[in-house]
Amino acid sequence: MDLKSQQCYFLDMLKIGYITVDCKDPVAISAFWEKVLGWKVTYVDETGAMLENTLKLENGEKFPPILFYKNPDEKVVKNRLHFDLSPDDQATEVLRIEGLGGERIEIGQSADPATTWVVMADSEGNEFCVLKNQDLGQ
Repeated sequence: MDLKSQQCYFLDMLKIGYITVDCKDPVAISAFWEKVLGWKVTYVDETGAMLENTLKLENGEKFPPILFYKNPDEKVVKNRLHFDLSPDDQATEVLRIEGLGGERIEIGQSADPATTWVVMADSEGNEFCVLKNQDLGQ
């Protein structure tokens, strides 16, 4: 089996089940992200909360849900994985997210004058970026 055949095989077989975010307060964090993304919290229990996009992709599948999983550990370093949000109007979206409880943060991005994104954090310090439309080549 050549590499291209293997890639197709795995694409047909392997799917991301959840994107999991460790947090102290899954209810609060999922409520914040529900407002930011416009998705719906579809499940909550003592271990976590699930946020789902109710829209389906072109192939009929859904985007993987985000699972906010309760974890007592303190966040101590910058996240190695984060969300990049791509709104039509960056400034308007940053203000909206600030109104929902998000906060602009500095992680060194201002040192580069070519930086066009705004780094923000949710109430537990999980970083995410709000891009300008051209940041995704649009």
